[in-house]
Amino acid sequence: MPKVALFKQDGSQAGDVVLNESVFGIEPNTHVLHEAVVMQRASLRQGTHAVKNRSEVSGGGRKPWRQKGTGRARQGSIRSPQWVGGGTVFGPTPRSYSYKLPKKVRRLALKSALSSKVKEESLVVLESLSFDAPKTKEVVNMLAALNVNEKALIVTADKDETIIRSANNLQGVKVLTVEEVNVLDLLTHDKLILTKDAAEKAGEVLA
Repeated sequence: MPKVALFKQDGSQAGDVVLNESVFGIEPNTHVLHEAVVMQRASLRQGTHAVKNRSEVSGGGRKPWRQKGTGRARQGSIRSPQWVGGGTVFGPTPRSYSYKLPKKVRRLALKSALSSKVKEESLVVLESLSFDAPKTKEVVNMLAALNVNEKALIVTADKDETIIRSANNLQGVKVLTVEEVNVLDLLTHDKLILTKDAAEKAGEVLA
């Protein structure tokens, strides 16, 4: 069973906490992690690219010259693809790039990402996390006390607007609930800060 240090908000240690082995102690599957990241990044694509084909380009309604007798190649429209200013053939059209991986694969990817954080010693578990009022300075002080100076992902058991608003102005700091945790955010942030409740909830939900 993976055991990690439990910290208080002021940076002092408050003992140890045992994490769920089936969620935080598995061997990370790099292939599945890659698949999950590619899927998420594909879903973020807007897909609003578009070109005009020959029916959408203005003009070109009249045949430029008669079919026979001119010595030139036959043409039906000045908006055919071979003309300058003509339509585009097989160009990109608006589409959605999103797709879904099987549920078991997505779950394995999430467990692999969490386990990799434990393996790399990039996981910090807090006894509790709460602020009296939304203040960016509170988050800055907490991160300094925990010796976290990299990109940090803070995960709470339930949504807390005070914590979210406190971290909003900090570049490289993101706050999510256990339900919102995803592979892309776990891998793009160097440190994962979990509250004890969030760690237990993740262990129950993903086990």
